[in-house]
Amino acid sequence: MSELPADPVALRSAFLHRGFVRYLRWSLPRRFHGVRVAREGVPHPEPGRPLIVYCNHPSWWDPAIMFVLGETLLPAWQGYAPMEAEALKQYGVMRKLGVFGLEPGAKGAVRFLLVADHVLSDSRRALWITAEGRFTDARIRPVRIRPGIAHLARRAACATILPLALDFTFWNESKPEALARFGKPMSADGSVSVAAWQARLETALEATMEALSADAVSRDPARFVSLLDGRTGVGGVYDGWRRAASWARLRRFDPSHER
Repeated sequence: MSELPADPVALRSAFLHRGFVRYLRWSLPRRFHGVRVAREGVPHPEPGRPLIVYCNHPSWWDPAIMFVLGETLLPAWQGYAPMEAEALKQYGVMRKLGVFGLEPGAKGAVRFLLVADHVLSDSRRALWITAEGRFTDARIRPVRIRPGIAHLARRAACATILPLALDFTFWNESKPEALARFGKPMSADGSVSVAAWQARLETALEATMEALSADAVSRDPARFVSLLDGRTGVGGVYDGWRRAASWARLRRFDPSHER
């Protein structure tokens, strides 16, 4: 990697990464009612192989959710992720968390593949990619992803590839739910063409997104493993009135909207 100006493996700080995830564990419950992953498809990838996790990109919160998913469900793999170089300039500290710049154009695509090859050369590392490349509503069909991942699926012969669907929706509380679902794992294969991989990856991600959509519509927390739980209730005058009414009836106050 000496030919590359910024090696994300060398720059990554395990100490800062752990601290950032601790901050997210404190911060996300204040913004979401819950951070949940679908029980069906909770990943158990084969050890001794690097990971490529690629997902849709519905919101600004996607990287934060991916940090928590990686640390909670896939702690054996050191996580890395690309980010548009211009955006990364605004969040320089992210370089210490395994994030590396992604330049536009052909030169940027070549650099991405070189860095990805380096990351995936170690079986204890994972590459997390928001595959659509820009913010895209989770209901848009057909699903289209950038072609770089299809090239990786041919190059990283020993890697396991996991589709990941993300969605953010309101259920019965004042704060939204952050929902995730992993799809079926695939093995990278250099004998499959880039075009065939592109179609396979898009189909797998779309199927995972459809399954998550069905989970979300059910509004059934039992379908999910809760990774982080936020506070319930609305707060302010409304919850103050409900609390007083509960006390008047000599009942314990339950702030949740759903009974």
